[in-house]
Parts: sequence; structure tokens; C-alpha cells
Amino acid sequence: MAKDTPFNAVTRVMLDAWLKTSPETPAVAETVYRDVLSMLSIKMRLTVFSISGDDPLKWHMKAIRHSGFTSRVLNINKIFADCHIGDFKDQTYMQQSVIPRLQQVLISQQPAMELVKTRLFGVNLGYDRILLPQRNTGRPQWIISSSYAQFLLSPPERRETLDVGDEAIVQLLIEGATAKEIAVTLGVS
Repeated sequence: MAKDTPFNAVTRVMLDAWLKTSPETPAVAETVYRDVLSMLSIKMRLTVFSISGDDPLKWHMKAIRHSGFTSRVLNINKIFADCHIGDFKDQTYMQQSVIPRLQQVLISQQPAMELVKTRLFGVNLGYDRILLPQRNTGRPQWIISSSYAQFLLSPPERRETLDVGDEAIVQLLIEGATAKEIAVTLGVS
């Protein structure tokens, strides 16, 4: 059985709302996300991508709820200001971590949940993400993206090989978490 976390609760509520929509009568994105807005924690964000045309660089992303998480490494809320994907300042991140998954979800018209491990402006980060496309008999006009920050690491001075779990521990230590808090957060003893 999966560990129940605040992000799992958010995804469950959105999936339930998504399943209640009908492809024959496409819903607006707010129908799917409105019941989770009060559930979003400081490390979660909610974005809606408006899909128009075939060029993903022209798709627009709008933050519905910014993360309350602050870091001296990256100002996530400033970086993810409302804009077209093509105007985003780190196009490598968009080309590697965002556009391919949006395109897959657009084609499959099915939700996708995953742990994303990537780099943004040279900073290693990891986050859980759910992508929910509009249910539509035609092409979806929007995709909801909700994410939960797991870790954020600036590149080390000396190159060490860390796995995802090690990086998560280091990030939580950077954030001032105790050993007990780290164990609870990561589900380890």
C-alpha cells in the first residue's frame, strides 16, 4: 500500500474530479483543481498549460497556486512566472523535462504521475508530478500539472555520485530537518 502523503491526497481528489468530467462535454480546468486549492502545502504548486496549436513553445503556462517554498538556491515562483513555454528562460529544462511529457499526455489523453529528477538552471532538483489532460473527444485544450518539491541541490564543488535518496537526505539537511523528520519524510527508519 502506498504511503499516504498530502500530495497523494491532492492527486486522489483531482483524479476523482477528473474522472467525473465527460469527454463529450469538455470541462474547464478549474472543475478538476478547485477542490484541492486549500489542500496544497508549501512545497506544492499547481499550473495549467493551455494547449493551442501544435507548437509546444507557443503553449501557455499559468500558475494557479505558486509554491510557498523558498530557497536561496532558486526562486521557483519567479522562475515559473506565467508565460509561453518558448519564453521560459531555461529551454533545456523545458525540452528535457516538460515538453515531452506534456506531448505524451496530450496524445494518450490519460493522467501521468511520476518522480521527476532533472536540472533547472544548473541546480539538481526532484519533484513528484501529476499531469491531467482535459477529457475531450477531440484534442485536450489544457493540461493541469501539480508538483510536490522533494529536493533542490546546487551542484557540488566536488563531483560525487549520489542517488535520489542521498540527494533527498542532503536537501532535507540543507533545509534544517532533523534526522527523525528526514526518516518520516522519506519513509525510512
